[in-house]
Amino acid sequence: MYLVVIAWIYVVLMMSLTEAFSSQGSVLGAVVTFILYGVLPLSIVVYILGTPARKRALQETESASPDAGSHAAAAAEADSVSPVREKDPRS
Repeated sequence: MYLVVIAWIYVVLMMSLTEAFSSQGSVLGAVVTFILYGVLPLSIVVYILGTPARKRALQETESASPDAGSHAAAAAEADSVSPVREKDPRS
């Protein structure tokens, strides 16, 4: 997918440079050409083609953490020894 994006940007860049250095063209026309033929359509296409990857990543993060909070779930320790308090010698 990125190869097509790079190739299209190259083509649009060449179109813009040709328009900028043409005797009948202008720099403003080259900028408009680059934005309307290059940046705008490619941003839409990359967004649409990236939708399945974003959905997949979202599902992976939801399935990886069953707990909605950011804290780990608490569990009882099986082999723990309960603490014993020593008496205060002053009392």
